[in-house]
Amino acid sequence: MRIVIADQMEDGVVESIKRLGAVDYKPEDLAGSISGADALVVRSATKVTKDLLSHADRLRLVVRAGVGLDNIDVSACEAKGIKVMNTPGASTNAVAELTIGLIICLLRNVGKAHFQMRNKTWDKKGLTGKETAGKTLGIVGYGRIGSSVGRKAAALGMRIIAYNPPPRHEDGIVAYVETMDELLSQSDVITLHTTLTPETRHMIDKKAISKMRGGAYIINAARGGLVDEDALYQACKSGKVAGAALDVYESEPYTGKLLGLDNVIFTPHLGASTVEAQARIGGELIAILEKELG
Repeated sequence: MRIVIADQMEDGVVESIKRLGAVDYKPEDLAGSISGADALVVRSATKVTKDLLSHADRLRLVVRAGVGLDNIDVSACEAKGIKVMNTPGASTNAVAELTIGLIICLLRNVGKAHFQMRNKTWDKKGLTGKETAGKTLGIVGYGRIGSSVGRKAAALGMRIIAYNPPPRHEDGIVAYVETMDELLSQSDVITLHTTLTPETRHMIDKKAISKMRGGAYIINAARGGLVDEDALYQACKSGKVAGAALDVYESEPYTGKLLGLDNVIFTPHLGASTVEAQARIGGELIAILEKELG
């Protein structure tokens, strides 16, 4: 079989996939490469569009090595009889741990402290922060990742509420609210863990921010399009939002005006970037390829 790996992957995973067949790794001409391929493996960078798929003569499988399918035109794949799969559980813990880290860094002004120290400024009094214990964490999307964040945050003493339409996961930790407005008005910290759809795009916009508690915090380690970045900029600049932490952006790599604010923490889409998560993703990916193409 012929397998095209479009995006950067761990060396060990690439070598394991090579044992399954002929591999074209990060081809310069992706359209030409998939013309005779049986499977296409992507991460978040490659967009699997209808136009790209028009070059696929015998493609049977597209696999996203990660969570979500928003960079894949699933309908176009289905129209050509191409199966679409992903590895949704492999990065759960990695993303949840990063989210918790970002919450703590925001509340304790770690980002601002780091850059002040780098610039030889010692402003201990000006960097007084807040503790997680006793704060209300509002989680938008209480699935695999959201519930993992909830369990970890509860262990830090946070009260956990979530907005998630039924069916819902009951774990004895979360209290569900019935509307997004309730979550916005009750939360000290809001973290997003939902998929990007036409309905959720810019769910955190100027109107949503106006319903938040003054001085609340926003975390986005899910999908960049969930947040209206212009609205977030204005809210963080004015102090309506005390701070934000972003791991994902509408356009990546991100070079926008939020970078000029000292109350926003940035990471370059690191959610699944741990040695352990990549090993799990590789294992799930190989199992999918063996089952579907073997």
